[in-house]
Amino acid sequence: MIKEQLESLNAIIINMGSGGLRIMNIILALIMFGVALNIRLDSFKKIFRQPKSVLTGLCLQWFALPFITFVLAWALNQWITPMVALGMILVASCPGGNISNFMSSYAKGNTELSVSMTAITTLFSSIMTPLNFFIWGSLYYMVISVSGDIPRLVIPFFPMLKEILLLLGIPILVGMVFAYYFPKATAKIVKPIQNLSFVLFIAIVGVMIYQNWNLISGNIAFVFLVVFLHNALALCTGYIGGTLAKVSCPDRRALTIEVGIQNSGLGLILMMNPAIFPPEIWTGHYGGMLLVASLWGIWHIVSGLTLSSIFRRVQY
Repeated sequence: MIKEQLESLNAIIINMGSGGLRIMNIILALIMFGVALNIRLDSFKKIFRQPKSVLTGLCLQWFALPFITFVLAWALNQWITPMVALGMILVASCPGGNISNFMSSYAKGNTELSVSMTAITTLFSSIMTPLNFFIWGSLYYMVISVSGDIPRLVIPFFPMLKEILLLLGIPILVGMVFAYYFPKATAKIVKPIQNLSFVLFIAIVGVMIYQNWNLISGNIAFVFLVVFLHNALALCTGYIGGTLAKVSCPDRRALTIEVGIQNSGLGLILMMNPAIFPPEIWTGHYGGMLLVASLWGIWHIVSGLTLSSIFRRVQY
């Protein structure tokens, strides 16, 4: 019953009007430029000076989280649609969100570790995001195709790789160069740009919900429950992974938050790019993906701040 009801989400659309794609690309470039302003070459030196925590975090972010997301989506297959599952996998394939750096600092975690992880996962997101989405999305489709009919979709890899290299690579490079040559200007604009990026993300989510409220209203509670479980599992992945690796308490806190806070805004905007998700193939299918990414982008702020507040009150 729930699964059949969720099928109605496939009709969700976002009508941005003429020039909508250009606006989306500008917003994405602004988001990635803002993230890149916090990337310093010194962050990468951490790998060589203190490699254990950084490498643990990258393994959790790039391998453990997508794998565990795949397992969760498979376990929930009886209740969720393939598009909801692919939305989960796409979010798990995105780099860490830059708000995680503030949360790690507030939680008395290792802020340098958090910044290092965000910098590295963002820098390599042009490759790792499409790769993980292709691998785990294709594997999920292969597994569930045994049990029933599913939409005939091709999980994009090369189209996504090509577009992300252009859409992410250039803003990230420009942001790093700007931060290196204009540190004073960077200090003044970094927070306003990040705040603007957040406002634009909320605006996109608001437009999507407003335009499709009749379709979303009956499903939002259940999809939120899925997002809640997924995000809780991501936070647990970071904490348990850090515990098993026997890293310090500040490092474990940073890993927990970093793995649980994803740049789902990136996933949301990528879904609106017709070069990655061609309308003739994906239109009428990916509404569930859009709702998952949208709700994740809102909920992980609430869960991250709540967990940070708890960590802050607990002594090492």
